[in-house]
Amino acid sequence: MNLIQSPESLQQKLEIGLEATRLGRQVLLGYFKKLKHVEDKFHEGLVSEADRESEKVMTDYLLKHLPGSEMLGEESAYLSKQKEFKKNSGSVPRWILDPLDGTTNYVHGMPIFCISLALEEQGQLQLGIIDVPVLNEIYTAVRGQGAFVNGERLQVSKTSQIEKSLLATGFFGEDEPALQEQLKVFTFFVRKARGIRRAGAAAYDLSQVARGVFDGYWEKNLKPWDVAAGQIIVEEAGGKVLTYDGRTHNPYENSLIAGNPKMADLIQSSVKVLVESVSKP
Repeated sequence: MNLIQSPESLQQKLEIGLEATRLGRQVLLGYFKKLKHVEDKFHEGLVSEADRESEKVMTDYLLKHLPGSEMLGEESAYLSKQKEFKKNSGSVPRWILDPLDGTTNYVHGMPIFCISLALEEQGQLQLGIIDVPVLNEIYTAVRGQGAFVNGERLQVSKTSQIEKSLLATGFFGEDEPALQEQLKVFTFFVRKARGIRRAGAAAYDLSQVARGVFDGYWEKNLKPWDVAAGQIIVEEAGGKVLTYDGRTHNPYENSLIAGNPKMADLIQSSVKVLVESVSKP
């Protein structure tokens, strides 16, 4: 079902999301390079007081100003030990929040980190916000209304050859089979593409696909809060988001390929063959 709400309704929800994100941005900038408590969540990565406080202030604001909605946030999911997440097919709006995407960058003082916030209703993403605080960039998209950065319309690139492309990816080193699979895919593209970048924040990578900086991006083992906002922003910028096996992506999938339509298809066809070759005995 292609659910498109009234522009007025979505715009009001976007404004709520933007104000919540502004509150989260204040927290992150306040703690940046001043952290005192950083924990290792084992296979889940790092967490700091900045993550937790940012999620709390944002969650409080979102639930207050959109009563009856629910939250799916990175830190709350970790604390609840929930590992599997399903598409929200009901009528209750769901905010999908990563209060700090790129925590490792943040902890080390690297300025590439984001807040990622999306709203899902009846199984469909309705809006997305990616805030890159240090760069003062706010990416937004509302379904059916296009994607923007600081008010400037976004458009994916027109690159149609891998040899002329700038790609992006990420690595998940805690899972050895997944790492070996990724290394094989990376080895293929690093020899073929013009360049590959690893920014360390999936939301940022997706924002740069939407902006036309990256021609394509692929990664596996991401969580809904990593990709939900970025997916709708890429799509509203004219891009395509797929799974490794070529299905239309949703935030609850295990694999993601994003790019302009031509590049997404080219990357997917190569990745599918490479992944299948790794899985064969």
